[in-house]
Amino acid sequence: MDYEGEAETAPAQPLPSHPNGQNKPYPTLIGVKPRSIPIKYPISKLRLDTEHCIDDVRELRVAVVGAGLAGITAGILLPVKVPQIDLTIFEKNEDVSGTWLENVYPGVRCDIPAHVYQSTFSPNTQWSEQFAKGSEIREYWQSRAREYNVYRYVKLGHKVEEVVWDDQESEWKVKVHDTHNGQKFAQNFDFVILAIGRFNAWKLPDYPGVSDYKGHLRHTSNWDPTYDPTGKTVAVIGNGASGIQVVPNLQLVAKHVTNYARNPTWIATSWAGDERTFTPQPYPQDQRESFNNPSTYVQFRKELETKYWKRFKAMLRDSKENSEIKERFIEIMRKRVAEKPELLDDLIPDFSPHCRRLTPGPGYLEALAKPNVEFVRTPIKRFTETGIESVDGLQHDFDAIFCATGANVDLAPPFPVISRGINLNEAWKPGGKWGFPYTYFGLATPGFPNLLFLAGPHATGPSGTVPHSVETQLTYFAKLLRKVSSQGIKSMTPSQQAADDFIDYCDAFFPTTVLTDNCSSWNNGGVPGARIHGLWPGSAAHVTIARREPRWEDWEYRYMSNSDNRFAYFGNGYTKQETEDGTDLTSYLRLPSEINLKDIHESWWDLP
Repeated sequence: MDYEGEAETAPAQPLPSHPNGQNKPYPTLIGVKPRSIPIKYPISKLRLDTEHCIDDVRELRVAVVGAGLAGITAGILLPVKVPQIDLTIFEKNEDVSGTWLENVYPGVRCDIPAHVYQSTFSPNTQWSEQFAKGSEIREYWQSRAREYNVYRYVKLGHKVEEVVWDDQESEWKVKVHDTHNGQKFAQNFDFVILAIGRFNAWKLPDYPGVSDYKGHLRHTSNWDPTYDPTGKTVAVIGNGASGIQVVPNLQLVAKHVTNYARNPTWIATSWAGDERTFTPQPYPQDQRESFNNPSTYVQFRKELETKYWKRFKAMLRDSKENSEIKERFIEIMRKRVAEKPELLDDLIPDFSPHCRRLTPGPGYLEALAKPNVEFVRTPIKRFTETGIESVDGLQHDFDAIFCATGANVDLAPPFPVISRGINLNEAWKPGGKWGFPYTYFGLATPGFPNLLFLAGPHATGPSGTVPHSVETQLTYFAKLLRKVSSQGIKSMTPSQQAADDFIDYCDAFFPTTVLTDNCSSWNNGGVPGARIHGLWPGSAAHVTIARREPRWEDWEYRYMSNSDNRFAYFGNGYTKQETEDGTDLTSYLRLPSEINLKDIHESWWDLP
């Protein structure tokens, strides 16, 4: 151990400058004489940063990719939760709101009550209908973007094409295509948050002959509102959420509708006891007026939303709850196709309810039973110039074909995300390095520093609400960002062991649920038997607690200090507030009536 010389023989040391640049000496520690040196004290390898206070934070450049529900919420919460954040939100479309901007097909609605499908902190109390139309949901999220000035962070018409990690500089290079002028550019960021959504990359099915078809061909997520299907012979391919919504609306106006569906699916009566009907379900005016009373509205919403936290038991294999809904669904489906009872055999799946995402689908079964609708389970062989030929040789001609075939179900990013020689776009797909979305807590993945996933794989429990889940994920991210910006950290990434342990827990948990029945869904990437990655391994309440506080021990860090000392950010031994006049160093002192001992001294911003 090296020691410095004695104080009386040591040269005088200059006083450090004041951190605020003022022309006065830096305050000295109590009991320490200026210019004195300890006798025989160990010499540190660390050079103190006398300009840095422990609560100084550096600016963080953060990119969010996507401005749907999740991206909008990021634009609201992150700026207030993360000091010194320099936020940019890239959105490929010409406005925000994601899927609710893109999907305008007939009948598009939220399949849970609108009062549940909104933020916890800025609700709309005046939804016109119980299950709002897509246009009303779009306006809600755009209005919140306006109210909280999220648009100042958003670059519309900017499509991210590649994201590459620079290990030397510890930053992401984001390559962007400005669709307004066709120019491409690159911008560097400390963090990238992927909020690209689950159903954003629609594509037409890859049947042979698709390009040969001469009629009107559209994906439901790329609907042409100028096309009038009235009196036309049309086909709808698919019986997922959009197919189930569009078929009954087309049935009302088209001459004939053929619905091709490879697999049967359960048609739910409701998500949590809130019954859907095909006709609108407006709220009575007197009830809407009562919601102007904040207490009345909060109580109404609490009772409504509570039901969505209690649905988890029906996911469990061989549970009483799952058996009961199966029997109820069969009976209701039988009644709804009473005009064509022979349909029932093709409609009832051989897997349990909840293996695939449940869809209420009001009016869908009734439409299938109408004379002008045909339900076809025979697989499609190819497209022709005039229609579709199935594998049994039958050919049908159509004026229009609507593909309700969903989007990317592997949850891999739709563009290259590259770090340390690995492209996540390839590594998460079947045949890739992992072959499925390999994550830690659904929030990050080893080998990809400073990359976070918002509402992506393993994101939500099969209960609760999506907005609540997004808000709690962003709160978790804010804690990560505050740690990095305030503790001298260049980058952080979850350890492989932590991710492996998480996946191992998933592998133990999911077989206890019906998600591992023999069905194809976006929970398993469309491959029965593949790892479940679409949902959290547990309930919504379970994931909320798991992500309540980061498990810092599961992360690996690189530090900014040249000495790699993790405590270099301690700086000069002071807080910034101590060095400034007029600051409140006793904010912890409040009226006793304002104090809740459960969270006393836990507010991250409430410090001397």
